[in-house]
Amino acid sequence: MSRFAIIIPARYASTRFPGKPLAPLRGATGEVKSLIQRSWECASAIPGSTGVWIATDDNRIAEAVEAFGGKVVMTVPECRNGTERCAEAVAKLGDVADIFVNLQGDAPLTPDFVVEELVRALAADPGASMATPAIGCSATLYRHLVTDQTQGRVGGTTVVFNSANRALYFSKRVIPHVPDSASDEAHKAVHLHLGVYAYRPNALAQYAALPPSPLEALEGLEQLRFLEANLPIRIAPFPPIEWDCIELNNPEDTPAIEAILKTRGIA
Repeated sequence: MSRFAIIIPARYASTRFPGKPLAPLRGATGEVKSLIQRSWECASAIPGSTGVWIATDDNRIAEAVEAFGGKVVMTVPECRNGTERCAEAVAKLGDVADIFVNLQGDAPLTPDFVVEELVRALAADPGASMATPAIGCSATLYRHLVTDQTQGRVGGTTVVFNSANRALYFSKRVIPHVPDSASDEAHKAVHLHLGVYAYRPNALAQYAALPPSPLEALEGLEQLRFLEANLPIRIAPFPPIEWDCIELNNPEDTPAIEAILKTRGIA
């Protein structure tokens, strides 16, 4: 296993959910912790990393992180997305790892084995600029995504990829389109993209030097800058996971995430 470190980018000013990193989430014992603390605890439980850092430009987030014992890298407000924030953090941290994992701060349900497999996949694929996971949808997760889309909310991101496990496209719409005639099996065609990436430092530097791309701006998906610049993305596919890895994209996602925390016994 290559040396890897985990960076959690976090910003306060979210258009859909202002102050999201500090949003409270109740666990299995009834204890309330902020989203950023739950994401940090998720990252800290992943074995083998050289460290976990939260990259932010907001003093409120930094103070909350330091209060629960986390490490902070302060970044400039001009970072346009989490990957740019990771690139700045990596430049400041220096040689602490060969691979850097971006575990987004709204994904506290990310399984540890997903991160471990991403690091392995990137290390074994020198032609890839970064690696990211695709999770086969369960029937319930598919319904969650479609309901969000039908009701006009931006829910999870989906991804399509080829037989060589190279990403073709990511979208905040549910892709591919599944015809009504296949509705009972629709979930089997759709893969959820989890907000976690593994990069080499040079790929992060390349990314940060590029301007935002047209599709990235339209979809609001930072990883599309890699595809539009012809920087290959390695997909690590996984079958449906025993729990739905829902991200906290909207306040309405809170009950579903808290239910999973309770089911999994996470305090």
